[in-house]
Amino acid sequence: MGARPVFLSLTIFIIIGIQCVYSTTFTFTNYCSYTVWPGLLASSGSPPLENTGFVLQKGGSKSISAPTSWSGRFWGRTLCTQDSTTGKFTCVTGDCGSGQIECAGRGAVPPATLAEFTLNGSGGLDFYDVSLVDGYNIQMLVVPKSGSAGTGNCNTTGCLVDLNGMCPTELKVLSSDSSTPNVACKSACEAFGEDQYCCKGAYANPDTCHPSSYSEIFKHACPRAYSYAYDDGTSTFTCASSQSDYLITFCQPSANSQKSSNYPEAAMYFMGNDSNNQDEYDTSIASSTRLQHGDGRILLLVIIIMAVAISFCTSNLVLPSL
Repeated sequence: MGARPVFLSLTIFIIIGIQCVYSTTFTFTNYCSYTVWPGLLASSGSPPLENTGFVLQKGGSKSISAPTSWSGRFWGRTLCTQDSTTGKFTCVTGDCGSGQIECAGRGAVPPATLAEFTLNGSGGLDFYDVSLVDGYNIQMLVVPKSGSAGTGNCNTTGCLVDLNGMCPTELKVLSSDSSTPNVACKSACEAFGEDQYCCKGAYANPDTCHPSSYSEIFKHACPRAYSYAYDDGTSTFTCASSQSDYLITFCQPSANSQKSSNYPEAAMYFMGNDSNNQDEYDTSIASSTRLQHGDGRILLLVIIIMAVAISFCTSNLVLPSL
């Protein structure tokens, strides 16, 4: 057998093997009218992702892969600058204190809107939420790309309300820049430090820690987002781990962007009904019908290699690093 079919089969095997290890893709898109610097932090025991912080210009998009059983959080940093003398990178909101664009294992300084994920958790499910427990700084949405998206508890979640504009005076984070005076909204826990707001001490359980008048402002505006520590019932979402990728968006698109990006159809897109996905599927089918009779051996070899690779995935075997 020639080198071409062997190379083709080996390539397919490698691709599938990589997909076994890196099973979930997060795509970050910035619909804000300003630049956003996403931060990424792995939980203790999870490996850091390939990138822990980057810049997203207005309208920009970037995809990051995560390994099986990864857990961690994402957030958006705003009003960031780099000192021309020292090179130190800082942000007015969501800063992670690393002094550089990548957060390098450091989390967001509150207040910050968070998207939290645990992949391949109990029952083979991905668990995710958008949290305002540490306060709010930017509109954020999580849209699952899954065969089961829009069904059961596999749904879009987030907060697309500008809470900075409606933030109580005692929770406001103000900027010296008159064009953006209210840049973030603290949680009551951060603002006052009292156990009843932080769900600590005598309030460290769901029986004694209840929503406050402040958390209810968040909850009313963004009913699917976590508003306080024990807001699990209406704020945690799940999708089948083997089927899901996720879109993370900042802000809402303009009317023109909606038309060009089909943003209002995002939920349909992530249920597999996007026309681009259908076009790719149709193209792949058309290509397969053009296989010549003499290429049957290639097709057979490809099927065998794919079956072997899939068996590695389903048996949870991890290929050794080279």
